[in-house]
Amino acid sequence: MTKKIKWIKVLFIIGIAAMIIGAVDPLEGSVVILAGSAFITLSTFLNKDRYRKIFLVSFLMIILGIFFLFYLSSLGGFGGNSALSWWWGLLIIPYPIGWLVSIALLIIMAFRKKENTKSEVV
Repeated sequence: MTKKIKWIKVLFIIGIAAMIIGAVDPLEGSVVILAGSAFITLSTFLNKDRYRKIFLVSFLMIILGIFFLFYLSSLGGFGGNSALSWWWGLLIIPYPIGWLVSIALLIIMAFRKKENTKSEVV
């Protein structure tokens, strides 16, 4: 059983690292962010974490946004000299929102864990 817990923690840490590293270049790193979000979502479901459903919704938002990011890119982009207006860019919005929600939840989880360890020591 301890090996299962260790693998879940490793999966969670790899997911966090991928989410942060992918943010360096959001277009090229979108696949890395998607994989990191998948790892975090999987590890929270295996751990039965209280935030697992929010991570799942965030993961689905990232998938949807990245799909439209690549789709619109294959059509030649939007705005400017493209045939598509700037409004088509709204389809990409779930990607950064999903990323921000995931990062915010990771920060909340870190602070809650820190508070729990302080209360146990005292």
